[in-house]
Amino acid sequence: MRAPVTVIAAKFEDLVAVGLRVLIGEDPNLQLVAAGVAADEIEAVIEDKEPDVALLNFGTLSTPAQVFQLHQAFPQTRIMVLANRPTAAECNQMLSFGATACLSKETEARDVINAIHLASRGMHVLPRSAAAAGGAEGLGMQGTDLLTPREAEVLELLHDGATNAQIAHKLSIGIETVRTHARNIYRKLGISSRRELARLGRPEPVVVEHDT
Repeated sequence: MRAPVTVIAAKFEDLVAVGLRVLIGEDPNLQLVAAGVAADEIEAVIEDKEPDVALLNFGTLSTPAQVFQLHQAFPQTRIMVLANRPTAAECNQMLSFGATACLSKETEARDVINAIHLASRGMHVLPRSAAAAGGAEGLGMQGTDLLTPREAEVLELLHDGATNAQIAHKLSIGIETVRTHARNIYRKLGISSRRELARLGRPEPVVVEHDT
């Protein structure tokens, strides 16, 4: 018999926290090994429990780059971020930082459970409704933490292993501009080099959840 998927849950609002406990407790193939974990204790708990999936509350993260840092430190643990009606761009941002899934806290119960199982197998999950979510209802990231559209393009090419000159040619911009974008990307991800970026890896195909 296959061992249950082990899960830890960060500290969430009371209703969300209770709902997650009940949902996970009712699934015999899931095991909640820690819940109500404060943001500053997440790293220690992951190290101690070695869960298959970590459910993070975006609202309690110190910075979006914390997702990247956790992914770097514990690549064997899949990170699933729950947020208040995130937009598609914001969810893709989380995936770029190393999360395996990004869902709205309003996602239906069955879809949350399905997402946990999919995430445990390394499949990326986004909510279909993310594409229609408004900016003010998204993750609430400060502008300095989000990648700009141009930085996202540069990040994609950096993942492809392109040189600064190749990126400049592809995007019809100057090499110094590429360097500036790269520095901004590294700062926002909390890293300092291409070598560290390479450890992040590329996202797998996205599995889109069904909304009612």
